[in-house]
Amino acid sequence: MNNETFNMSIRQFLKMAGINSQREIEQAVARANANNTLKGNEHLPVKMTLSIDALNLNVSFDGSIDLN
Repeated sequence: MNNETFNMSIRQFLKMAGINSQREIEQAVARANANNTLKGNEHLPVKMTLSIDALNLNVSFDGSIDLN
């Protein structure tokens, strides 16, 4: 295994996941604002799951997104 290639591949995946996740969250919040389903001061619980079937890996990360 080439550790440099491995680490770069992980970083590329995380960058892609981070950018796309942020975009999806921003679009969902914008839709909720447009539909008046948010007050704008919410603390939104969030959960992200990372899974790699070939490694039998399934781990969740919990947090919150604050709108105010």
